[in-house]
Amino acid sequence: MTRYLLDTCTLIWLATEPEKLSPASVQAIDASDSVLLWSDVSTLEIALNWSAGKLVLPDPPRNWLEGQIDAWGLECLGLKRTDIYRASELPAHHRDPFDRLQVAAALGANATILTPDVAVR
Repeated sequence: MTRYLLDTCTLIWLATEPEKLSPASVQAIDASDSVLLWSDVSTLEIALNWSAGKLVLPDPPRNWLEGQIDAWGLECLGLKRTDIYRASELPAHHRDPFDRLQVAAALGANATILTPDVAVR
């Protein structure tokens, strides 16, 4: 069983523009032994970007995102204090706090993060 954490962009593309996903991401998502994870970090990022008008969704995040979580059978990772501490201890390869928290969550869940962001990979 392989655990994959979908980053924010990956889930949005999966739901709205799957052709943008890399072949490796599609293979990981489609594999029968994959466990797909979702972090509350991305929930916060989507909600904030939507409320700021930076993200357009067909429904408010509460409805759209919960529908996607159900549709893709995602297991949710709550934000933990240990993830926050770990994010502050990571090397400074990436300055985006959401991405740093995603990496910390993936490490804490022993998961591979699926992201198009080269700096995160």
